[in-house]
Amino acid sequence: MLEKFLKQTQFKSQQDFIDNLQIEVPENFNFAYDVVDEWARIAPEKKAICWTNDKGEHIDFTFADMKKYSDQTASYLQSLGIGRGDMVMLILKRRFEYWFCVLALHKLGAVGIPATHLLTKKDIVYRANAADIKMVISVGEPAVTQSIRDALPESPTIQTLVSTGPQIPEGFHDFHKGIIEAGPFVRPAHPNNNDDILLLYFTSGTTGDPKMVIHDYTYPLAHIVTASYWHNLHENSLHLTIADTGWAKAVWGKLYGQWLAGATIFVYDHEKFTPADMLQMIQDHRITSLCAPPTIFRFLIREDLAKYDLSSLEYCTIAGEALNPAVYESFLKLTGIKLKEGFGQTETTLSLFTPPWVEPKPGSMGIPNPLYEVDLIRPDGSKAEDGEQGQIIIRTPNRKPLGLYKGYYRDPELSHETWHDGIYYTGDIAWRDEDGYYWFVGRADDVIKSSGYRIGPFEVESALMTHPAVVECAITGVPDEIRGQVVKATIVLAADYRDRPQQEMVKEIQEHVKQVTAPYKYPRIVEFVTELPKTISGKIRRIEIREKGK
Repeated sequence: MLEKFLKQTQFKSQQDFIDNLQIEVPENFNFAYDVVDEWARIAPEKKAICWTNDKGEHIDFTFADMKKYSDQTASYLQSLGIGRGDMVMLILKRRFEYWFCVLALHKLGAVGIPATHLLTKKDIVYRANAADIKMVISVGEPAVTQSIRDALPESPTIQTLVSTGPQIPEGFHDFHKGIIEAGPFVRPAHPNNNDDILLLYFTSGTTGDPKMVIHDYTYPLAHIVTASYWHNLHENSLHLTIADTGWAKAVWGKLYGQWLAGATIFVYDHEKFTPADMLQMIQDHRITSLCAPPTIFRFLIREDLAKYDLSSLEYCTIAGEALNPAVYESFLKLTGIKLKEGFGQTETTLSLFTPPWVEPKPGSMGIPNPLYEVDLIRPDGSKAEDGEQGQIIIRTPNRKPLGLYKGYYRDPELSHETWHDGIYYTGDIAWRDEDGYYWFVGRADDVIKSSGYRIGPFEVESALMTHPAVVECAITGVPDEIRGQVVKATIVLAADYRDRPQQEMVKEIQEHVKQVTAPYKYPRIVEFVTELPKTISGKIRRIEIREKGK
């Protein structure tokens, strides 16, 4: 499949990759027709999805199945009035119906809005009115159903509710009954142009309402790099990305690039993450490739990995937050696998990464994806030198790079604020070493300014993670009259250390940080907690820690 879109598919070095990576973008490209249906034509029995859940259910779907079910779903949605440009919210967790729906929306030229099942009434009302959402397709769980019902009186654009079950709530159409009874699907004469909106993601910043990130129909092709040259997938790969479908990471690791590479997607539909269960899945299903946020790997390395046969695992990648070198070293020692880090945002695809032919540097995000002209700049806009902190930017002097967002929907002012004069501003701070590797410092809003020093949370967290008592940690700044801000560490202790006197542990941890990194970075405030606040995708919510500490 890659040969359809790449003139060269194999690369020997980074320079070869930079010089010869060229993705051909067809006119009116549509991933559902041009990739999924094409696989169904040339290899109908090829496995597309291996789906299982925490109740012991298991279903395999071939590409012929995916064409069949996406066609049925498209026909059904057509009968309910969905067509080109219509906005449809998907609250489907890790249910297999998500893949039917998202492909069906592509086939109709409609806009998919993936969303988490944790949305409240207020969240749904905001989203419905901000994007003129016409339909909601959701799991039939009481909490989700109630939030949707509560939101309806204040969401006048929502015309139709569809439920995948298992229980079909009153007022909702029955998804499975609908697709079974749907008539033959008739492909629209012209479902989309390349610059039409394909996906809309609501992504929360540190302040204000969630932003509406929109991507066009060419976006999936940018994930060729994600899957083939970061996940290192091939046609015999069975790939697991641990992510809920409500977040952009799902299409990074559970859809576009994986099927472009011809790999099979493994989906474990579970309610609560349990490290032992995930390791059992890897063992029992012979998973070959794993991608997860650092939080997941932190928990995996604390299990007795010797109890599991992980010999099928060939490759592991990591994203979502910066990787602490201590986690990298522990995982390498336990498995022999070098974690390959990557960096990107909802607004982009993979921007920085460690390709297979490049040796990883533990803690580094890697090097630029040739699809993007990545650089670092100082606050005054001048180019930052190697070794100097600066904001990560993507230069766009002549055109929109493949995979970069179209802007923020209905918000030209915010779009211009983050992307103007040929530069997209990520808001993330990093530094670059002499070999061209980038090292994460923190969000611009998270960098701590204490007694004239600029302290990145990640560098202190990395030092803390080398102490055996620390399972997880988050560094935030706390206002201080003398120093401006002081460093605060919020820490989850390992079980063996929880009964130790707190003051003794505080002093020991502070001294440890002073020894591992520059003394001025040590946390003057240390708080022990049982767990850190996180998003559903596993990212630590530092803003919540900061707000709580005020």
